[in-house]
Amino acid sequence: MIKKAVEAAIIEQIRREEHSSRLYLSMAIWCETNGFPGAAAFLYRQTEEERFHQLRFIHYVNDRGGKATLMALEQPLNDYTSILDIFRKVMEHEEYVSASINQLYEVTLIEKDYTTGNFIQWFITEQIEEESTMKNILDKISLVGDDKGGMFHIDKELAAMTAAAPAPGASATV
Repeated sequence: MIKKAVEAAIIEQIRREEHSSRLYLSMAIWCETNGFPGAAAFLYRQTEEERFHQLRFIHYVNDRGGKATLMALEQPLNDYTSILDIFRKVMEHEEYVSASINQLYEVTLIEKDYTTGNFIQWFITEQIEEESTMKNILDKISLVGDDKGGMFHIDKELAAMTAAAPAPGASATV
């Protein structure tokens, strides 16, 4: 049986994951309508990944005897100034998500819910990978600056990364 404090913290994380999915969806739409199909594909994939995270948390709460619930969400920002602006915001958001996952893990330790703490470890590892990926992308975008040829190649690289990536959740059970 899941402890109420842990359940409440996970439900808040469910809200954050859903917000993340919608945020990346708004960014993907901007990219798609501003000539960055590779970045759009990459961010659409991120949208799916965040949705998978949300579902993982939902199933976990329900399987442990709790009841997952959904909350109201704010509309995500949907107007950006550039691809650099988008990936700066992506990086900031991933750092925010990492901090929230770490806070969730701390709740499991305080509540001595080691089973849930073990479950959260997967998300901690996932966030390390996400931050690394986003930092690499942001570094490349920053490096090319306003060079359109460089941005063209980065966009193609993002498309290739998306095509090569396994579907969200392919290596983990929901």
